[in-house]
Amino acid sequence: MSAVSNQTWNSQQYSEHARFVSELGTPVVALLAPLRGERILDLGCGDGPLTKQLSDLGCKVVGVDASSEMIDAARALGLDARVMDGQTLQFDGEFDAVFSNAALHWMKQPEKVMAGVWRALDPGGRFVGEFGGKGNVATIVMALEGALSKRGIAAKTVNPWYNPTAEEYRTLLEAHGFTVNSIALFPRSTPLPGSIVGWLETFAQPFAAALPPPDRSAFFEKWPRLCRPNLCDDAGNWHADYVRLRFSATKPQSAA
Repeated sequence: MSAVSNQTWNSQQYSEHARFVSELGTPVVALLAPLRGERILDLGCGDGPLTKQLSDLGCKVVGVDASSEMIDAARALGLDARVMDGQTLQFDGEFDAVFSNAALHWMKQPEKVMAGVWRALDPGGRFVGEFGGKGNVATIVMALEGALSKRGIAAKTVNPWYNPTAEEYRTLLEAHGFTVNSIALFPRSTPLPGSIVGWLETFAQPFAAALPPPDRSAFFEKWPRLCRPNLCDDAGNWHADYVRLRFSATKPQSAA
């Protein structure tokens, strides 16, 4: 998951508030179309449910993640999982495919990610993923940034997410030599298992970290009131206004 220094991951909290992340990853696995025996790198594997799914299909999978706690949870599933920042990948021509679900938006140096993925792939290898694109959780971000701005904090500097448009990401892929097979940006309103506070405490820690320590614990408690009109229905069910960017690209066979 995140390589952001002030975002930490608790595998139990993640399982409680964010299991939908892997559950909604099935279309990305289908786009990957993994074959038995393929060598696959799961970039930003988290606690490993999709890594295990690929392994169970007969693929030889390595999962990497910047969070040691999430890697411990993935290893508990019997997976080859390694602590590694996705912006400094340490592989050279070892994989038939690199797969990533809901992780690339945490990596704010996409050029370094792209260069590492290119090196990790054999010629003809595939890079397939989905992550938060332009406009992802815009209602939540607007509320968070507005609250910090009122406190004199330059909110955009603490935003931990990289959310490009499809055109921007296509340009980046092609600039690094990839052939883009498909790329699309689409809204996906996502039901949450609990209130918006649980989502914020799981995913939005860098915003609270910008405040003095005594103010952090209560920072998210006001958000149900601020976001309820747009993100909560009459029955009390919360959703997040996700926008996803899904893509498939190939490293040409002729690539050195």
